[in-house]
Amino acid sequence: MTIRPIVRYPDRRLALPARLVTAFDDSLRELAQDLLDTMRAAPGIGITAPHIGVPLRVVVLELDAKDGPQTYVNPEITWVSPEMIMHREGSVSMPGINDEVQRHARVRISYRDLDGNMHTEESEALRAVCHQHEIDQLDGTFWIQRLSRLKRERLVKKFEKMSRNS
Repeated sequence: MTIRPIVRYPDRRLALPARLVTAFDDSLRELAQDLLDTMRAAPGIGITAPHIGVPLRVVVLELDAKDGPQTYVNPEITWVSPEMIMHREGSVSMPGINDEVQRHARVRISYRDLDGNMHTEESEALRAVCHQHEIDQLDGTFWIQRLSRLKRERLVKKFEKMSRNS
């Protein structure tokens, strides 16, 4: 079990697009396990490799114990519903901060598993929000960029104050 240090906002690495994974090997499986261990310790329900300073397109989600964790390698959104929903979001890179973000209610993604096999998945509600949130992060878009400038500035000030006091 390896818990890695989490990159904190406003670290520049969170604003960089992650690179495609090209090697589906033991080091990728180790990265996925480290992401899961780090996410559970944070705690969180989703994490990307850039959250631990690794610029690769890898996401781990664990939305409930029944379904267990799922790893998405090189995920891409291939379709979005026209319907939108609001959902409260946050990040392991900005603990203690969250706000309502508007997202597509349903999405379809394509991705590879840890062995390199291609899959597609349609999701709705929380899982769809998580897919969009984490793929945004892989693209270098931190979740607060989806908010108005006023809300974003308020949250950044709150996070800076919390960080100074801890």
